[in-house]
Amino acid sequence: MSDRLLKGIGVSGGIGVGPAVVVRWAMPEVPHRVVPRAQVEKEVRRLRAAVRDVKRYLQDLKAKAEDRAGVDEARIFDAQILMLEDKEFLGGVADLIRENHLTAEKAYEFKALEVRDAWAATGSPRLKDRLTDLSGVAIRVIEHLMHRGSDELWEGITQPSVVVAKELAPGLTVQLDREHVVGLVSEEGTRTSHAAILAHSIGIPAVFGVAGAIERIAPGTMLVMDGTRGTVLLDPTPHEIAEARARELRRRELAAQLEQAVNLPAVTTDGVRIVLRGNVDLPDEIAAAREHGAEGVGLLRTEFLITGHSALPSETEQADYFRRVAEAFPDHPVIVRTYDLGGDKLPAPFRTVSEVNPQLGWRAIRVCLDRPDMFRSQIRAALRAAVHGDVWLMIPLVTRLDELDRTRTLVAEEAAQLEREGVASATSLPLGVMIETPAAAIMADRLAAEADFLSVGTNDLTQYTLVVDRGNARLAERFNPHDPSVLRLLKMVADAARAAGKPASVCGEMASEPLSAFLLIGLGYETLSVAPPALPLIKWTVRQVSAARARAAAEQALAARTADDVLDVLRLALAEAVDLKLLDPDGRLPAARRPASLNV
Repeated sequence: MSDRLLKGIGVSGGIGVGPAVVVRWAMPEVPHRVVPRAQVEKEVRRLRAAVRDVKRYLQDLKAKAEDRAGVDEARIFDAQILMLEDKEFLGGVADLIRENHLTAEKAYEFKALEVRDAWAATGSPRLKDRLTDLSGVAIRVIEHLMHRGSDELWEGITQPSVVVAKELAPGLTVQLDREHVVGLVSEEGTRTSHAAILAHSIGIPAVFGVAGAIERIAPGTMLVMDGTRGTVLLDPTPHEIAEARARELRRRELAAQLEQAVNLPAVTTDGVRIVLRGNVDLPDEIAAAREHGAEGVGLLRTEFLITGHSALPSETEQADYFRRVAEAFPDHPVIVRTYDLGGDKLPAPFRTVSEVNPQLGWRAIRVCLDRPDMFRSQIRAALRAAVHGDVWLMIPLVTRLDELDRTRTLVAEEAAQLEREGVASATSLPLGVMIETPAAAIMADRLAAEADFLSVGTNDLTQYTLVVDRGNARLAERFNPHDPSVLRLLKMVADAARAAGKPASVCGEMASEPLSAFLLIGLGYETLSVAPPALPLIKWTVRQVSAARARAAAEQALAARTADDVLDVLRLALAEAVDLKLLDPDGRLPAARRPASLNV
């Protein structure tokens, strides 16, 4: 089967079975043509008219995305419109027209390729995802200028099919007919790409980062693609197709059963209480977390308040949002993570010189402490919201004790200032740190002694421990949170928190996967913060297992040589309580999670 099995990154859960429709969505061939001097300004006017027309088209796509995927997901097209109307870019195109007498389409192509090459050279995962947006905008403008259209790409799809492409732009994804397109396969793209987010929201299984897909998959080839496992099987046998469809049916049946567990307590078979909180990326996930039984919010991401905006949010805007979340969980804590900006996601208010290695650069708590005006505003907002609920504050990417000390000082200063101003607010906040680097894990005993709580972000911890860029499709198989080195650090953190008498939780993606959740319970974690759609599955899993068996399995896993050995140990142990046929090899249930649009 290995010759027929292609591997990539599962970005939207579920199984799609159907013939391949190969889409070659690429920059059109633009003939090199010059125009007489007298026609130069006419070409500039053609450029401006095309931009206006494409803007209207993108606005229509945004409206369609709101209907099909949701308001927040539709904001993806705001970023494309800003890109389309970028004055510096369009000014560069107009200069090329005037100076070289090029046609509008040729000048636009030159400029788009120049920007694409510059972005690709940075190595930034965020800019890599935005390259698809850039290509989508450029193709639309150039084809409009050449009096061509792209909508005919979908006209030939008349039966349930799997679309295969070099890359998929959000504008294409949102137009897909779910009845005729049962799966997406792309050579480019990651879990955080805009096309991946839209595919998940619309409910189309998708596998991205499949190297050589265009070359290996001929049009009409029958495929079985699994959007959670990240696999594409070519020319499946009738037995393999039947097996895949049966697996999908079992998963859907289990998903229905899971809803029954929502209102039951998360208690292991031997009586250990596990606290399950929700991770909230965007406002529309608050309701989902509540409906799925979250006991508060273990990770309230705040980046959406800044990214995609031209100005920083006001203190009151932030306080109102934190208050809204706190009031949604009146009997439970809401843990606000301070801005995790920088690295590969610096928004407009933070434009700065690009960094050679942004993941090791100016990001997270480093940005906040260097921008105390912004940081103080967020701290004040959290203090004000804490009057209305149990609000905690958590700082990301801590590597030094002084980062905790300086933040605590700022919290004390702003609490005193709010009191002097007569503003209703808390006098203090529980202050915790995220353990996301080997440095923090090694210092966990000191951090636990001084912080009020610890929370492990397993995505970044894995990335920094294994020195693997988690957005790099080529290294996808090396990014494995079950590596023995990661497990040892997780155990070190849990032990340090217990010794200090402080709570410790896990809010990374591991907490949202049954096999990993079983491991984390065994390592000593009794609080997990989970993606809202995965809450029923994790609660169901908790109720099937014993903590004693989990501890025994964790001890065996810690002694294992490889990540594969760790997974074998966990599967064997979990199989005693759970029918593993219901779960994927990595312990996930398809469609039980959404792509991680922001770092953890």
